[in-house]
Amino acid sequence: MNNLFPKFSKKRDGVNVVMEQKLLQNVNNLILNAETCTGCGICVEACPEEAIVLGLVGASKRGAINYAAPIDVDEVKCSYCGVCVIMCPFNALTLKVDGQERLPILEKEGFPQFDMKAEIDDEKCVKCTICEEVCPRDAIDRNVPAFEGTYKGPVAGAKDRQCAIKTKTTFTVDKEKCSLCGLCGALCPAIVVKHKVFTAETGKVEGDVIWDETKCDACKVCVEACPEECITVEREIISDKVLGKVDIIKDNCCTCTWCSKNCPTEAITVEKIFEGDIEFHAEKCPGGCSTCADICPANAIYLPSTIPAAEMKLDSIEKTIAVNKDYCILCGACVNSCPGEDIIVMQRTGIRVKGTETDLFKRIKEKLFTKRTSKVKEEITGQVNLKQMEKA
Repeated sequence: MNNLFPKFSKKRDGVNVVMEQKLLQNVNNLILNAETCTGCGICVEACPEEAIVLGLVGASKRGAINYAAPIDVDEVKCSYCGVCVIMCPFNALTLKVDGQERLPILEKEGFPQFDMKAEIDDEKCVKCTICEEVCPRDAIDRNVPAFEGTYKGPVAGAKDRQCAIKTKTTFTVDKEKCSLCGLCGALCPAIVVKHKVFTAETGKVEGDVIWDETKCDACKVCVEACPEECITVEREIISDKVLGKVDIIKDNCCTCTWCSKNCPTEAITVEKIFEGDIEFHAEKCPGGCSTCADICPANAIYLPSTIPAAEMKLDSIEKTIAVNKDYCILCGACVNSCPGEDIIVMQRTGIRVKGTETDLFKRIKEKLFTKRTSKVKEEITGQVNLKQMEKA
């Protein structure tokens, strides 16, 4: 029986790959969520022990294979320091010490963190749905009550639309004019015309018009339809703000800026983690692949719309792939997955962090700033190498 420590193991648990280092007095676990991992390779550059390698990023993210994750961690080489956890922009890695999520290197202030700036100004936010719909990472928490008409089809517990904003509605009936004909009640669920028991003793119709403010949306159909012109409806807007709150889930946010660039009231501020540039050489792309567009975590890569034949020039080459740099986060997943050489060229020049830039971080930053391009080559089965280029 082997009682020597440390002991190492690796196992697959659903979408997670769990690496374990069992020491005499404690147990460390590095957990990779293979579904959340984009194959950006930043952890590969960041690992001080060179314990992480790129896998078949394109094949794994497109579902062509199910036996491997976009990256592979050597559980024996890994020092369980947590640097990869801190540097992962997609929160795909977790470090646990004795079952508790911890990052001792941060506790000792031995490493900086990303300086995440992703905020929503509640005063400017109108609680619309655009940010939630355009976000590629499910990073928008739109905590707004469901109102009728908000969703396609009926929603259980949906509130009446007139409750969406704060208003004060007044409803008055000129009882001298009202004939209690009941037409308003027949047209509107907010009005009930209650008749007293008809009796020959009085020989006339008597009763009352009862109005429920919670059901009234001040549509004024009753006003327009009343044959006696005896109804008045007035609505005062107390607040035109829709109830609820919209927040950014920073653990999910990749700082792509889709939300901030499309917010109709400019209520959202997002600053990208990385600065730099990326170029697509579409003339080298064989076409028909679309791997980079399929796996881009920021939805920044697209297949250009076909140019009408009448608009094409004789000597023009129609682009097969392109990137919208406004939304590119320079994560590198496209470079790592491209099955061609020199098609995508990326270089980071800046990184937003807070905290002391330690010597370890500076070495990692230098790696991250290395200019890279796509290269399909497997020197080791299941592992992909990146092609380095000379610095500009």
